[in-house]
Amino acid sequence: MNKFLISIISLIFFSQTFLAQNRSESYLNYIEKYSNLAVEQQKRYKIPASITLAQGLLESAAGMSELSRTSNNHFGIKCHNEWEGEKVFHKDDHADPECFRKYKEVSESYEDHSLFLSNRRHYAFLFDLNPTDYKEWAYGLKKAGYASDPAYPVKLIKIIEDYDLHRYDLGGKANYLYSRTEKAVRMHETIKPKASAGITDHDLFRNNKVICIFAHTGDSFESLAREFNIPEKKLLQYNDLSESTDIVPGTIIYLKAKKKKAAAGFLQHVVKEGENMYRISQKYGIRLEMLYKLNSMPYSEGAETGMILKLR
Repeated sequence: MNKFLISIISLIFFSQTFLAQNRSESYLNYIEKYSNLAVEQQKRYKIPASITLAQGLLESAAGMSELSRTSNNHFGIKCHNEWEGEKVFHKDDHADPECFRKYKEVSESYEDHSLFLSNRRHYAFLFDLNPTDYKEWAYGLKKAGYASDPAYPVKLIKIIEDYDLHRYDLGGKANYLYSRTEKAVRMHETIKPKASAGITDHDLFRNNKVICIFAHTGDSFESLAREFNIPEKKLLQYNDLSESTDIVPGTIIYLKAKKKKAAAGFLQHVVKEGENMYRISQKYGIRLEMLYKLNSMPYSEGAETGMILKLR
């Protein structure tokens, strides 16, 4: 194992599992508390409820950031010239405090977030998108300049998929029981290595104790292999691929070999429409071959909607 990967692993394992679990619990509490507000905004403004919730979770640290606690500002919206309401000065990414909007109630923050997006010309193209296409919305927000973080859409998509928030877009509700047992095991903290490690473009995650990233626009296996100093052939093997293919932004890419079974707590998976064995193996960090073996399935068969797959 080269020194580069050793440094990554040591940094990854520095984060304690209980921190991730605590954050999961705070995320779940936030979703339960504010999901109705997000659904209401979707009905009125055609903004996906999943996007609103994911932005609220990310921008407010699940309602625990100083700005959200003192000003009920859950979306980090700054004053701008047209704002005539209350103001608060808060340090953001800059050295000097900046002016942010202050609300009497959290519901006002949710309403203002919808108005902020729907009344600005550079966000107008978002409302031509399918209101249930959260991935296009996530990348559209970055394109429109909502956030400077290049990984912003990837982070939103991860939150939405980890907590089943897309169910709200479709008129349903997230399965809290499922989230509290299986999904609470996941690591949601992004972990950046030291500058000396040489990574500048991607945040690192750990899924099923395997180091991974989420692909950005323009990534290829060749570029990722070069960035992480891993032979391209090895990188393809880690992701159960025999040859290089185009990478869709937001795709999970493993930097080490996946495991033979899912993490503790992930006992089974009910196949959803559009899923296949490969996507499921990537989601849980299981080798594709082992997923087939665990379910006594020949490679000639694929996953069918409603099928219950063993993960351990």
